[in-house]
Amino acid sequence: MRQLILGGARSGKSRLAEARAMEWSERTGADLLYVATANADDDEMARRIQVHQSRRETRWQLREEPLDLAGVLHDNKDRDACVLVDCLTLWLSNCLHMNCWAYERDRFLDALESIEGSPLSLILVSNEVGSGIVPMGELSRQFVDASGWLHQALTPFCETVTLVVAGLPLALKSESDQ
Repeated sequence: MRQLILGGARSGKSRLAEARAMEWSERTGADLLYVATANADDDEMARRIQVHQSRRETRWQLREEPLDLAGVLHDNKDRDACVLVDCLTLWLSNCLHMNCWAYERDRFLDALESIEGSPLSLILVSNEVGSGIVPMGELSRQFVDASGWLHQALTPFCETVTLVVAGLPLALKSESDQ
């Protein structure tokens, strides 16, 4: 199972991803690994992280990884586990800040190819940021463009792609579409 779940801020995408991972785990017996890409750089972000942590059951394993998502996939490719990455746009922002975006993006896409056929299930959560106006600043435009290109690059790897708006999931791609 490979899923991409997109949505705006506070759309319900993380909650949907967690519910799908839990359902998968209950059905298959797979372990649950939550990969958090956020950095708690300020009090508000620390509170957001706490909200996410407080709603997860104790059976979730946690790995905080702001940059090396390829390493996470390589480390877990032989596991019968469901890996939930939340969220790709925070990861993208981290990579842009550290000037390693192209390198980490390419490593991640290569790692996705390398886990084809492995028992690892994957749910990727990301913000859909390209539906608004074109930002004025160069870095903001780079972020929006990179996010859109990343999402397009991920869809061939994913059996399902879901857009969440106001807590409601809209299937953009499902297994039956293939």
